[in-house]
Amino acid sequence: MVVERTENEIIVRLSPAVKEEDLQDFLNYARYKELTANVQVEQDEIDKLASEINKNWWAENRNKLIK
Repeated sequence: MVVERTENEIIVRLSPAVKEEDLQDFLNYARYKELTANVQVEQDEIDKLASEINKNWWAENRNKLIK
């Protein structure tokens, strides 16, 4: 792997042996880091949001999973 930083971007060169799904996971994580770099949120707020999302997801999908 080669990482090159220019004034405007970071260039990453990877071997073609890297699996596409692994590369996509890496890109998703890099995008997440890029989007949240300047976000300042307390952990308890994140936990509350995650709990609400899980509760809503379960309410919408419970019947599909439990018969």
